[in-house]
Amino acid sequence: MNPIKLALVGCGRISQRHIEAVAANDGIRIALVCDVDESKAKQTAARLSVPCLTDYRKIRGVDVISVLTPSGMHPRHVIDLAEQTDAQYIVCEKPVSLTLREACEMLERVEKAGKTLLPVYQNRYNPLIVFMKDLIAAGRLGKIHQFVCNVFWNRNDDYFKIDWHGTQAYDGGVFYTQASHYVDMIFYLFGKVKTAHGLGGTLRQLETPDSVSAICELENGAVGTLNATVSVYRSNYQTELTIIGEKGTVRLSGTNLNTIEFWDVENMSKPEMDFTLNHQYGKGHDTMYHYIVSRQWDKFPAKDDVLAGIRLMEKISF
Repeated sequence: MNPIKLALVGCGRISQRHIEAVAANDGIRIALVCDVDESKAKQTAARLSVPCLTDYRKIRGVDVISVLTPSGMHPRHVIDLAEQTDAQYIVCEKPVSLTLREACEMLERVEKAGKTLLPVYQNRYNPLIVFMKDLIAAGRLGKIHQFVCNVFWNRNDDYFKIDWHGTQAYDGGVFYTQASHYVDMIFYLFGKVKTAHGLGGTLRQLETPDSVSAICELENGAVGTLNATVSVYRSNYQTELTIIGEKGTVRLSGTNLNTIEFWDVENMSKPEMDFTLNHQYGKGHDTMYHYIVSRQWDKFPAKDDVLAGIRLMEKISF
């Protein structure tokens, strides 16, 4: 079979992770790149030895397009690509939208165009999170009583000099641009959130919160907290998730939740497994592109999960 042809729309910070992930998979190749900044497009295209464009609406002859543009532009770019190009599948980096209204319109128009949206939520492909998902689904932790998820990262002042970072229109704040994977992880592991309340801090004088704390009640009765910041001194500190169930307590940590820090589960020893992830973003993008090559579309989040995540982020961020 001929390899899947992929176009990248956006040649910014996250594009390198996608380039690496595609290179790690047989059966898919980058056929062209696009960026409104012609110098960025040309530089990336030269490195990959592929053509480049500055108008994403002119993309033709590829199977998949990955949208890697500023967050607030995702709905418009996804809709245009669905309606004006011949690509069947559209990958969209997180978050797919900053508002529930735009997310609903985007999904409706993609479906009407006969295309498929593939949201990037790489925590679903984190080996340790998948392991915990299976453990919870099998009932090994019993009823889940509580969870605590902390995302304590650093984004320095230079990061926020990039024109769209920290803006209400295009960034959305820490839960959207940095922690949306962990919002999705809550749905993935525990089910839907019934109610939530959040408080955001803006001490760095950004348009959006740089620190947010939220408390949630799940539909199954469990309660938990989500805390996220980009204001840790100097560098990323860690990400952590504590799960308290009737049959066990587990604490995961590490920048990418790849380490079991505490394990006390009924009739089950701590697993002797290597969950090491040697990349600041983890290796979820590698797995995502593997699923695209193998056409395992069921590995991507369902429409209801996507909308539920946007609804929660909108509720606790604004």
